[in-house]
Amino acid sequence: MTDTSLFEADSNAADESEFDQGVACLLTFNANDPSGSGGLSGDVLAAGSVGAHTLPVVTGTYIRDTSATHDFYAFDEDAIGEQARTAAEDIPVRVIKVGFLGSPEIIALVAGIADDYDGVPVVAYMPNLSWWDDEKIDDYLDAFRELMLPQTSVLVGHHSTLRRWLLPDWEGDRNPSPRDIAKAASDMGVPYVLVTGLPLPEQHIDNVLATPETVIAHEKFERIEALFSGAGDTLSAALAGLLATGMELPEATREALTYLDHCLDDGFRPGMGQVVPDRLFWAQTDDESEDEATEPTQPLAPGADFFEVPFNETKH
Repeated sequence: MTDTSLFEADSNAADESEFDQGVACLLTFNANDPSGSGGLSGDVLAAGSVGAHTLPVVTGTYIRDTSATHDFYAFDEDAIGEQARTAAEDIPVRVIKVGFLGSPEIIALVAGIADDYDGVPVVAYMPNLSWWDDEKIDDYLDAFRELMLPQTSVLVGHHSTLRRWLLPDWEGDRNPSPRDIAKAASDMGVPYVLVTGLPLPEQHIDNVLATPETVIAHEKFERIEALFSGAGDTLSAALAGLLATGMELPEATREALTYLDHCLDDGFRPGMGQVVPDRLFWAQTDDESEDEATEPTQPLAPGADFFEVPFNETKH
């Protein structure tokens, strides 16, 4: 049996008996997303929806709308470090979640903070960076591989993103399996990988939690054609939040994927671009008009940055 004891609730701060620990706390590093599609706002809503309180640390800000990411401005490393340490020295942190950090210097900073809080699991999400400059992408991925992966407990990412990044020289006739990707991540110190968006026959998608030795959990969904923005941040933040509450990794993975399904099924289009996950779908009333009640429901399925784009169309 695979050992997931690493994810048992732990505290890095003062004696928790002194505090009201009714809500587990999650430290998350991510960029601001002014469209509300993903980033820190997505982390806060997703983690809160599964029962965790988020300590959000801003690493910078995207310049984006619901159609595309146009640019990114990174924060000063000292400002990021002060945000994180001030909160974490006051509030016991159960899990650290890492989203988009923005530069090799910020990656080094966050990796150092994670190392200081030894024993606190780290959930790291690697998004599709094809909107960015090629040289910046390469520098970012190299730094993340060397500095952040050794601190990572669970790496989350789309199959095409992780395959290009971790197995760039793959020459097999078949696509690498989740275990192949997990092996490449394991070589850098990552014990678990959650690989999303694996194509299956009959328009289905598989999502697999794996180690180099075995598949621990997987969930299959029917694929839909709608384009979503923010699915990866939603999934990784929900997973981190569930782990913070004390749930074991296999169950937390299934619950996080189910939560994402509902977010996407109730997704909405606030602008002229992609659909945004409704992370507060559970707060909706059950009242429906007769017309709405008779409309066929869409299948629950992961969306755009879950699927991203076909293999031969992505830069990284």
